Amino acid sequence: MRGLQAAGGAPLTGDTVDGVVPAAPSGVRRIAVLATIVPIVYFLDLITKTIVLRTLEGREPFVVIPGLLQFRVIFNSGAAFSIGTGMTIVFTFVAAGVVIAILRTARHLRSLPWAITLGLMLGGALGNLTDRLLRWPSGFGRPSPFQGHVVDFIETFPGHFPVWNVADSAIVCGGILAVLLAWRGYQIDGTRDTGEHKSNG
Repeated sequence: MRGLQAAGGAPLTGDTVDGVVPAAPSGVRRIAVLATIVPIVYFLDLITKTIVLRTLEGREPFVVIPGLLQFRVIFNSGAAFSIGTGMTIVFTFVAAGVVIAILRTARHLRSLPWAITLGLMLGGALGNLTDRLLRWPSGFGRPSPFQGHVVDFIETFPGHFPVWNVADSAIVCGGILAVLLAWRGYQIDGTRDTGEHKSNG
């Protein structure tokens, strides 16, 4: 049993303290995973936005699968999936706060699943935050501070579902993983709450 590890890097020794499996001794590899995923997501988002702006801005949508998937450029002042349009400055500060919170949390990172989760969320948040700080629809002049627009271009079920981008999908996938990990008791520091202390109480 000593050679085995739990998800997130915690050793499976069979011993728990108050229902918590001990954490792995080092988080260096987990930080490396986080540091790898973030730029992959960020640059994938940036590159895809650049391509669609050069090829599709001001043009008719590019239909991939009729009625199911098409690409068209919109400039979104709201949150992910075009939610909260018109609250640009609010979501800019929210995105900046999320980035800061994830960076602070990463100091305690000892869990591989959480490294993947935070990497997806941080890469996506940075991608959309870059748009909010620097990007503005063509022909509208330069943006006011913190009021740039996010480029969305992936449209599934056209007319029935919001337009989104790579950053949005990374944020949502990261959020779903975070909920699942928390529900299963996996902690960012590599420990796992098994719930034994509740049953023993």
